[in-house]
Order: sequence, then C-alpha cells, then structure tokens
Amino acid sequence: MGFASSFAIVLQGFDAAGATQAQAASGLFALCLGMALVGIAMSYITKMPLSIAWSTPGAALLITTGAVQGGFPAAVGAFIVAAILVVIAGFWRPFGRAVAAIPMPLASAMLAGILFNLCLAPVRAVAELPTLALPIIVVWAVCLRFARIWAVPAAVAVSAAMIAISTELPADILTGALPAPVLVVPTLNLDAIIGIALPLFVVTMASQNIPGLAVLRSNGYQPDVKPIFVSTGLVSAIGALLGGQLINLAAITAALCAGPEAHPDRTRRYVAAMTAGFAYVLFALGAGIAAAFISAAPPILIEAVAGLALIGALANALVGSVANEEFRLPAVLTFVTAASGLTLFGVGAAFWGLIVGGALHVLLKTKKAAS
Repeated sequence: MGFASSFAIVLQGFDAAGATQAQAASGLFALCLGMALVGIAMSYITKMPLSIAWSTPGAALLITTGAVQGGFPAAVGAFIVAAILVVIAGFWRPFGRAVAAIPMPLASAMLAGILFNLCLAPVRAVAELPTLALPIIVVWAVCLRFARIWAVPAAVAVSAAMIAISTELPADILTGALPAPVLVVPTLNLDAIIGIALPLFVVTMASQNIPGLAVLRSNGYQPDVKPIFVSTGLVSAIGALLGGQLINLAAITAALCAGPEAHPDRTRRYVAAMTAGFAYVLFALGAGIAAAFISAAPPILIEAVAGLALIGALANALVGSVANEEFRLPAVLTFVTAASGLTLFGVGAAFWGLIVGGALHVLLKTKKAAS
C-alpha cells in the first residue's frame, strides 16, 4: 500500500523538479532505503510500530511547483534545508509546538489545493487516451467496492499492463535493475528555499507527522517526538545527496501496523512496522526498473494513477478544511490560492495559500473580538 499507491507521484515530483531519469531512480532508492532503516531501527528500539513513509504531499508539492532556478541541485539544497528544519523541530520544542499550532483546517486546505489539479488527471486521461485510461479507472472503482485495500495497487497493475501493451519499452530496461546511486551536489537558492523548502517542511509536518502521531496515540502509543523528528530529518538530509526528499511518520500504513489487525497484543505490533521496513529494502533494489518504466510511459497515465491514489487524501483534506465554521472562509481562500498555481517572486502557490488564509483568519478573529 505504501509503495504502490504513490511511487508514481514521487517519480513525477522528481521529474517536475528537473531530475534526470538516473537521478529520479537514485532518489527513489534513497527514500526507500531511508524509510527502511529508520522504520526498522526506531520500531525495534522503541518497541512501537513506527512506520516511516516518504512525504507524498511533498512529492505533490514538487509537481505543482515545478523546476526552480538552479535546477535539481537547487531542489536538493531545499530538501536539505527542509530536513534541517525537521531536526530543529525535534530539538527545539517551542518550534515543534509552533508548527503543531498551525490550524489544521488551513493545513488541510493547503494540502487539498496541492492535490486538486493532480486529482483531475484521471478525467483528463479519459479525454486524451480513453481506451487506456478507462480500464484503469473501472478496475479501481470495482476494487474500491469489493476490496478497498487493493484498489490503488490494482489500478497500478492495470496501468502497467496498459503501458506495456501500448508503449515501446526500452530494450535494456532490465539493465538498470540494480540501483545506481547518483550523487547530487546541492546548491542553495533563495527561491528554492522559500518556494520548496518551507512549504515542504510545513506540509510534511502538518499533513504527515502530526496525523501519524495522532494515529499512534489513538492506538494507545505515546512516542517521544524528538528521536522521531531527529532521525527522519538526519536521514532525509543524507538521502537528499542521492536525490531523495523528506521521509516522515506514515499515517495510512501506520494505521495498518498500529491497529489490532497487526497483532492482538499491542506490545508486539512493532514487528509489523519492521516487516514493512524490510519490504522497502526490496523496493529500493528495484528503483531503477521503476524509474525506467515510468519514464517510458505516457505521462497522463502516470498522473491518472497518481490522481486516483490521492482522491481519498483530497477528500479527507477537503472535509478537514471546512468542518470548522470558524476557519471555513480562510480555509477556502487557502485552498483556491494553493490550487491556482500562482507564483510570486519565485514562491509557489502552497506557501501563499497558507499566508493569505492565515491573514484572513487573523483579520476575521480581530473583527469578532472588536464586536
């Protein structure tokens, strides 16, 4: 679930940020290996099911933001800055509390705005390639009805079959089966730091780490956030040198590993998260094939599968953004701004959405207090 539902989004994000095929494969390898190492180590040490994932909202942010001045090395520099901010959040508790204090309706609205255009891709795919896109959507919908957990993996499998049938794949696709890590020398660029690093940090903390902690706590676990943030931040910074972006606490796979289905005994469920970690090692070893296959495929089909995978996340983000009447108008403003694709001074729409939504909330709250 954790890999098949969103690896296409991750590769698409690398491509949008200006990565070459080799750099994208290296980035996917670094992410999978980082998730595996941190998930296995932290779960074993704490005896809690600390499932680790890549930042899917962060990957969607890269797709929306696109290439920045300085190309992929500048994006890698922004990944490292975002990772350092995560480490700071772990060491400096007031900073972590400040991030946690970002109103969830605004964070949800920003996430919804990031995901919105991507979730339109299945409809666009039907318009452009109906014979290829419709089977993917039909299988996804049928599985959603009868076997919900298999809906996205089944759509990925059908899309792979459609791509194999309709696309001339490289004859040497298996040549790159084993991963070939590529060192990316980072550069620091102010536009990339503001347009990628800050929104990436915020959306990862608000849409991945905080929900991940909530899932763990709802299942009876009370983890210390410091070692989680420090370990994921440090490993993310190291992985960025190979092209990877942020890793963080999982939410969906955390619910699978931390719930009673994993084991009736709460003290034994950490084995599930460790097992997932070992599986990510295998996925890391196949990163080259995945990147080569995706690069040969029609982009609209990859985006369509990514859109199907994110529809549930979009629905949850939309509900979370408008459920509280006090935040409804600021959240809607955040959503439309983040979805607009607006770029000012090299800064992407996600950041501006959070700024204008927060400003409107403060304005309305001031007016209410004055009356």
